[in-house]
Amino acid sequence: MRKTFLELVMIIIAILLLLPSCSQKNYYRENYDSQNQKVVNKVVLGFSQVGAESDWRTANSESIQSAAQAEGIKLIFSNAQQKQENQIKAIRSFIAQKVDIIAFSPIVENGWEDVLNEAKIAGIPVIVMDRAIDIQDKALYVTHIGSDFEEEGRKAGRWLLEKVKKTKGSINVVELRGTFGSSPTNGRSKGFEEIIKPNTFIKMIGCKYGDFMKSKGKEIMENFLKSEGNRIHVVYSHNDDMALGAVEAIEEYGLKPGEDIIIISIDAVKAAFQAMIEGKINCTVECNPLQGPELMKAAKSIMKGNSLPKRIIINEGIFSQDMAKSELPNRKY
Repeated sequence: MRKTFLELVMIIIAILLLLPSCSQKNYYRENYDSQNQKVVNKVVLGFSQVGAESDWRTANSESIQSAAQAEGIKLIFSNAQQKQENQIKAIRSFIAQKVDIIAFSPIVENGWEDVLNEAKIAGIPVIVMDRAIDIQDKALYVTHIGSDFEEEGRKAGRWLLEKVKKTKGSINVVELRGTFGSSPTNGRSKGFEEIIKPNTFIKMIGCKYGDFMKSKGKEIMENFLKSEGNRIHVVYSHNDDMALGAVEAIEEYGLKPGEDIIIISIDAVKAAFQAMIEGKINCTVECNPLQGPELMKAAKSIMKGNSLPKRIIINEGIFSQDMAKSELPNRKY
């Protein structure tokens, strides 16, 4: 009887010892100390985020933070507040802290060579997230995870062509661009122009930069309405926040967004779906912010010494008003 009791106690102790590993998954790296003894440490990832300029960006940050926690990767998170100099300082801080991997979502495409060379000298691999960078030495980063911004612009252009194909006369478009010099802005403009340019009845009559912010989207649209008024048939916005700002400006001007002026946007956040249900936005192209799991997957692969493709593209769709009501409950951001 005593033997049976002791066996039961041993089984319970064994189960309790296993519980921490079940409740929290951690990802570790192995190295050796000065006495050649194996040391196991939690992997440290330094991430520099653009800022918190939109609902999309907030969802992106939350995805990265929750994915790091789920994978047991220590995340050092830095908000650059939409300033490149802050990102460069953050990356240099990560280098000084000797993190295992650096990842960042670049505010603009250019000006990264020096700091990425510093990371290379320190032997720290770099992952580019969301937005792209324009550098000659592609070996300065391992991979770029993100959307195909040009294709997002093409999707918006194709949708517009289908929408207005039976319209007689010219179609005048104003474009609310994102941040000057950023890869989403460059790609979304280029892709959209590629589709509409051969169709001469569609005319771009104005474009301004709004930094992906709702307040600036409203301000820009107010100025467009003052200068162009009823000549505007279409608003092409580089993100939903600016589109929602434009909606407010159009309503205050006395017109009906979605009816008097067609609104095409990019991101596909919940607020845009609600606006489509209300008939105020006509179409939104998806730009998926839930990229955290893909980043952690790449980080783990790098730590294992595996190679990665230079470009990892996130799958995305396009949604119109007739799809909004059924799709809204499925949106996670």
